Amino acid sequence: MDYKVLAEILFPDVTDTPESLEEKFPPRNYPEGAVITRMAPSPTGFVHLGNLVQGLTSERMAHQSGGVLFLRVEDTDAKREVPGAVEVLINTLKHYGIQFDEGATIDGDAGLYGPYRQRQRAAIYHVYAKKLVSEGQAYPCFCTEEELAAMREKQEAAKETTGYYGPYAMWRDRSMEDIQAQLDAGNPWVLRFRSTGSIENQFKFDDLVKGKLTITENNVDHVLLKSDGIPTYHFAHAVDDHLMRTTHVVRGDEWLPTLPFHIQLFKALGFKLPKYVHIGPLMKMDGSSKRKLSKRKDPELALTFYKAEGFPVKAVYEYIMTILNSNFEDWRRANPDAPAESFKFSPKKLNPAGSLFDYAKLTDVSKNVISRMTAEEVYGLLTEWAKEFDPGFGEKLEADPAYATRILAIGRGGKKPRKDLAVWKDAKDYMGFFYDEYLDAPVFDEKFDKTVVTDVLNRFLASFDIGDDSGVWFDKVKAITTDMGFTTDMKAYKADPAAYKGTVADISTMIRVAVTGKTNSPDLYTVMQILGSERTIQRIRDAIASLA
Repeated sequence: MDYKVLAEILFPDVTDTPESLEEKFPPRNYPEGAVITRMAPSPTGFVHLGNLVQGLTSERMAHQSGGVLFLRVEDTDAKREVPGAVEVLINTLKHYGIQFDEGATIDGDAGLYGPYRQRQRAAIYHVYAKKLVSEGQAYPCFCTEEELAAMREKQEAAKETTGYYGPYAMWRDRSMEDIQAQLDAGNPWVLRFRSTGSIENQFKFDDLVKGKLTITENNVDHVLLKSDGIPTYHFAHAVDDHLMRTTHVVRGDEWLPTLPFHIQLFKALGFKLPKYVHIGPLMKMDGSSKRKLSKRKDPELALTFYKAEGFPVKAVYEYIMTILNSNFEDWRRANPDAPAESFKFSPKKLNPAGSLFDYAKLTDVSKNVISRMTAEEVYGLLTEWAKEFDPGFGEKLEADPAYATRILAIGRGGKKPRKDLAVWKDAKDYMGFFYDEYLDAPVFDEKFDKTVVTDVLNRFLASFDIGDDSGVWFDKVKAITTDMGFTTDMKAYKADPAAYKGTVADISTMIRVAVTGKTNSPDLYTVMQILGSERTIQRIRDAIASLA
């Protein structure tokens, strides 16, 4: 078999050479140690938490080393592509702070190593396909679907490993005459890799997450080019990551079974193998056992879930850092005000078995993140969320920014800031009572007679002065407490509750419910200062009327 002749027959229009492509895409001029890596998702329309985990791993490795992060769209599987999915992908990743230095954009490409969409790179793959054929390392296969199905059935019946290998590789050593006859008949073909591996052979391999692995050689003649001339993931991965000068490949560990073939393919092409970072799956507790997060069962897998719930990007980012590197939490406690990007991330600290997703932990992280924000920052992010997911509330916030910001400033700052908000979705319930349209009707504790509540509210109205400072204001509340047979001494009440009608906390709650419609709210004195004298008085009068 003259392989060079076969290469010319199969790829007559390919005039570029590997050498010319090496010149077109030269090695990047970066210092030693700089990580060149990528995100390479498929445009299926579903952007999930795993994409973000891999993206942040890649982004941290690249940018803290002074390297490059690029976006490559792996759209070789046209059947799975969803219209508009690339735009969704790019916008979602941008929303979560994944900043690419180059790669695919909504408007096209940005960078010198493109195209960054694989379907636009067909001519490049054909150059290396022709090279492999000319060296006898790849060959055309004309098997029909029926023949492949029959082969699989035979292997299963004999309890053999399924696949196109050894004696089942029926087109591996066919004559030029047989190949030419198929071509003359116009029959479709795929290009297969001619494997020289044996499952009897094993070798050691170092993964940056999994550590030292024992790898069994690949013996399968995998498909390199499909019948439409578009490459499989495997072939495109090798060619693209070489020409784009990728130093580290970050991907899920579901790709580990393909690693023997990828190692073999890089060697056959004469490419330097990148370092691999295989990330374990995201898990969650299901009863007493763990399982992988599921697209079908778990809404929290989709990144759209976090945006709709109103988790700030910073909170999602910090939570992911806690599950990627266990020492992040200690670092954050020691550096409460430092930007998360200054944390020294290490792929070697990733859990090889995968990380456990904990929604409650995410909520706690989010509370901490929001508590450290300024009122102005909270206002901006909350308003942006509300305009998309609760437009009526968004209009209220936009109508008077100063008023909303003053509300959000309550308890903010200092060593122990309030942690009322975990997600923007909570904000309306937390602060809605400041807007008359969202004020709930007061519901007082039934253990107190309506006449008692009415008396408390009337006494408070009689003494209320918006100009009082908080100390004077509370002294008046305490005076009402003692005058009505309640107590300000909590210890005395616990020792002999029958001696009193209640405590100062009960009196405060009656006033709180009248003013806010809630039994829990931010500092009541501050609430009244923000509402102002007229609205505070009117609300208490309305509450008294409701008790009549």
